[in-house]
Amino acid sequence: MSPVADLFWQASVETLTMVLISGGLAFVGGLPLAVILVATDRGGIRPMSGLNRVLGAVINGFRSTPFIILLVALIPLTRLIVGTSIGTAAAIVPLTIASIPYFARIAEVSLREVDRGLVEAAQAMGATRWQIVREVLVPEALPGIVSGFTVTLVSLIGASAMAGAVGAGGLGDLAIRYGYQRFDTSIMVAVIVFLILIVSGAQTGGDRLSRRLDKR
Repeated sequence: MSPVADLFWQASVETLTMVLISGGLAFVGGLPLAVILVATDRGGIRPMSGLNRVLGAVINGFRSTPFIILLVALIPLTRLIVGTSIGTAAAIVPLTIASIPYFARIAEVSLREVDRGLVEAAQAMGATRWQIVREVLVPEALPGIVSGFTVTLVSLIGASAMAGAVGAGGLGDLAIRYGYQRFDTSIMVAVIVFLILIVSGAQTGGDRLSRRLDKR
């Protein structure tokens, strides 16, 4: 394998690692937040207006902060968690923190679209709050949640490339250091094409899974 091909392979692995790990953590962290936002809202299964407002404000605060600013602002926390502020492992921290509230809001929309009658029927049958979440809200909203997670992954791919510009590695770093700074157009084009393929693959796979779940 040529040196350039080796660099491209390593950068691709780094990008996929950042996206998959931070995406998985975003799903694990964002879905419970979405459930809490819906459950604690007025008319929810456990109304708690104070908690709902505070949690909503925190989520909106992170969502309104541009990723490049969040990336820099979280450097002390990143160093505390992984021991460094550069590299793939370091990039996963801000990527995860940025994507959790983003996915939480998207999943919240899907959960709110669940037919209220289904929730009321479950309550009439004596279902607990947890049973309503597990058996009604999440299963009924799952196609929308999958679609929202697909959008989150696509957003993470772009953010990971941006993180590469400040030492996170990956395809963004390769494009900057070799494509832009060394005026190597072929590397720049290859990075762009590969990113398009990753995004297209993620979007297509997510759309197919969502449609399959929607037909159940």
